[in-house]
This record gives sequence, structure tokens and C-alpha cells, in this order.
Amino acid sequence: MDPQWINELIEAIGADGVTINETALLQHSHDESHHPGVNPDVVASPEDTEGVVAILRTASRYGIPVTPYGAGSGLDGGAIPVQNGISLDFTRMDRILHFSPEDMSVTVQPGITRLALNKQINRHGLYFPIDPGADASIGGMTATNASGTTAVRYGSMRDQVLDLEVVLADGRVIHTGSRAKKSSSGYHLNGLFTGSEGTLGIITGITLKLHGTPEHLIAARCTFPSPKACAEAAHMILMSGIPVQRIELVDSESIRQVNAYGQYEFPEEHSLFFEFAGTKGGAEEEASLAEELMKDAGCSHWERAAGSKERSEIWRARHELSYAFSHIPGKKMLGSDVCVPLSHLAELVVHARTLIEDSGLLGGVFGHVGDGNFHTSIVYDPKKPEERKKALHINEELVLKALGSGGTSTGEHGVGIGKKKYQEQEHGEAAKVMKSFKLLLDPEGILNPGKIFD
Repeated sequence: MDPQWINELIEAIGADGVTINETALLQHSHDESHHPGVNPDVVASPEDTEGVVAILRTASRYGIPVTPYGAGSGLDGGAIPVQNGISLDFTRMDRILHFSPEDMSVTVQPGITRLALNKQINRHGLYFPIDPGADASIGGMTATNASGTTAVRYGSMRDQVLDLEVVLADGRVIHTGSRAKKSSSGYHLNGLFTGSEGTLGIITGITLKLHGTPEHLIAARCTFPSPKACAEAAHMILMSGIPVQRIELVDSESIRQVNAYGQYEFPEEHSLFFEFAGTKGGAEEEASLAEELMKDAGCSHWERAAGSKERSEIWRARHELSYAFSHIPGKKMLGSDVCVPLSHLAELVVHARTLIEDSGLLGGVFGHVGDGNFHTSIVYDPKKPEERKKALHINEELVLKALGSGGTSTGEHGVGIGKKKYQEQEHGEAAKVMKSFKLLLDPEGILNPGKIFD
């Protein structure tokens, strides 16, 4: 390893922003995915855009790979520096740069997390609604086009981004939009860079739409005899026109695991979780209509609550689901997600449940059924390669089934490492166009190499 480029990094952003400490390298070698970690050569932590520019100019001169690192909560290996090089850590870039309550917009650095952002803007009656579950960084959420439980109403990060400040591989800085709510000017670069996982440029500033905090929230939960019945009931809610804020499916095996994890007594049946938001009268009316529809569809155990403590209790089984599967002693969890047209959702959910049961492994099916996106969590013994192979096979079968149904290999986790092999099949000729963008913007291939495409 040539120490000269490391010396140049130190000169550019200061000694306190560069480390080769083994603990730091190990921390930045992995994310929350099942993919094996790879240590970077160095961790660089800039404080501003100028620091990122300096890092990329040095990396470009020496041909050093650069892999962005946010909160490390990614689920498909996007932050793993598979070719070593520089792990570009955004921990110190966590400030709000411009906040305009009147315009209902905010510009932030990429390292700020969604909870920290909301803590600062909630006092103004505003909030940022995208909720992937983890307290992810806004930069990481933008890079993967994250969505989450509120996607049925607010969509994904692409729907919330007004402008991005991006540093290109050669150190040039561009803006992809403006602070205006819409534009018909030029190509839609916001959409191109949101979801590009750091392979086209490094995002250093994000301007987001904000939304008014709802006056009243109601949570509800009910159960059905099968995952198919849950999916069909969710579709009924959407077809009714009820503007539900969240609608989540959790299968009975997942509920059983949550009960074992937290010593709870939730009904161990296939469940739907709802959240209604708006004025008090509007939310109450929507919840009542949903209750009527669900009972007509044959639900059991309908329960609703408006108080914050009671709402949290209703949603507890959904919120603690991932922890329940990932904290089984001696086991590892392999998770994945796909997204399909709503008309195919019930079929895919049943297929997922069947694959897990046929494998003999412990696993759950859950997700954001309001937008056709669902997840699997499959538990395996890392000492038994055949179990890991079965878990990977389940995920592959689900992806292929989703693609055959007109869906996508990933609804929100991102491509990263795990979904690379499906890109040609999913996108066809368009994959070549995507590769041409990569070649144009990163001809030396230094930006997050080994992700999305080889």
C-alpha cells in the first residue's frame, strides 16, 4: 500500500479525519447484511463537501476505490468495501444546512439520521415521513431509494428528494434539482442519483420535502386465517380509497417468534397492522370504514387505539420482528425483499410461505403490502452450509417469481452485492444504458466498485 495517498488524505481533511485503526477498519468492513465483510485500507471522515472533493481527487489520481458508509444499517452489502480502498464515513457530516418551514423543505448533510432530523423539525409542526425501520442516515436512505412502512402514502425517497448535491469521481460538484416543488427542466437527475448506491457520485447534500404532522393517529390490528387472506384484505383497503398511512402484513410464524422473544401473548395468527392519520374526524372515519371492510372479509381480533402508548403496543409485534429473528442464539438471519404488482401480491406471499415451510427452516414473511413490497427473514445455522444454501435458494426462487410477475428484485433494500446477478434479467437492454451512465461518470470505476453491476 502506497502511503503517499494516505498522507495526501491527511493533508486534505486533517489527521483526525483519517484512520487506519484496526477497530475502525473492522467496523467499516460490513453492514447488517449476511455478506462477508472486507476491511478498507483506510477510513476517511470529512466534515463538509470540500473534504469529499479532496478525497475523491486524491482517490482519482491514485485509482483508489471509495465506498460510502452511513449508519451501516444496509441489508444487501452496499457499504462493504469489496475492493478495499477508502471507506468514506459520513458520521461528521450530520448537520442541517438550510431549513425553510415556510417552503416545507430542508437541506441536510448525508450523515444525519432520520430520527435526529425529525427531532429538530417536529417542533415546527413538520416531519419527514420515510421510515425504513432502522435509524438510517438520510444519505444512505437516498443512496438506496429507501421507503418503508409509510410508502403506501408517501412513496420512496425518490418521491421526497427535491435536489441533491453530488461530488463526481473527478471532484466536480453538481446539483441535480432545485428547492422548487416540481420542474420540467432538463433530465431527471434526482431520480438517477437517488438509488445509485454511491456508484455514480457521492451525495453530500440532500434537499427534502417535508409534510405537516398529522393531528390524530389511530393504530389497528386484526388477524386472518392465511397470508393470502391478509394480502387480499389489504388490497380491498387500497381499492376502497381509504388513505391509510401504514398497512403491514406479519405472518403467524413471525408473531410466534416475537412472542417467544419478548414473552408476549399476541394472537399467533396471520396479521394486518394499520395506521390512519389526519384530522381526528377523518382518521376516526377511515378507521371505522376499514374495520367494517375487514370484518366483512372475515377478520378476527380487531383492535384499535389512538393513545401513543396504546398505539405502540398494537404495533409492537411488527416493530420487534427483525430483532426476534436476528437474536436467536447460535443462528444467523438471511433477509431479502421483492416488490410485485398488487394483483400478484397474494400469490407471491403464499409462495414465500410455502418455500420456507418446504425448506424446514425457521422463517417469517412480512412487509409493506400496501405497495406490493414484502420481506422474508430466514434463520439458519452458520455451522451447517446446507442450511445457508437452502436460505439462499428461497430468496432466489422469490426473486425469479417476482420478476416473472412483472415485479422487481428489490423494493427498498437496494441491489448492493446480493441482487447484482438479476440486473440483466430484470432490466434487459436498459441495463446496458445504466452501465453506460456508470462508464461516463466513473470511467476508472473507483466509486463503490462491485455494486449493482460488476
